[in-house]
Amino acid sequence: MIKVRVPTPLQQLTGGKKEVELPVCDISVRELVEKLEEAFPGVRERLLDEGGTIRRFINFYVNDEDIRFLEEENTHLRDGDVVSIVPAIAGGETDAAQRRPN
Repeated sequence: MIKVRVPTPLQQLTGGKKEVELPVCDISVRELVEKLEEAFPGVRERLLDEGGTIRRFINFYVNDEDIRFLEEENTHLRDGDVVSIVPAIAGGETDAAQRRPN
């Protein structure tokens, strides 16, 4: 069994679930995305680009390890692993001096 932590933007596809468990093991992260797609249609297009590569603004962590420092989407998953899907957050605040009225 692999536990997947689902980010808020994808929870509309998982029926509001923050975590889902899939009865799979001994698969890659890429294969996990396909299993998620089977269970929750629409997930794949949010996570993978047209070429099947993980979108650059989506980060995957396996047991809190960033897969970019492991084997990326080929990272092997085992029974009991926890996968976190984390969309990158962009933006920020302008300089406070620029916001101050004169």
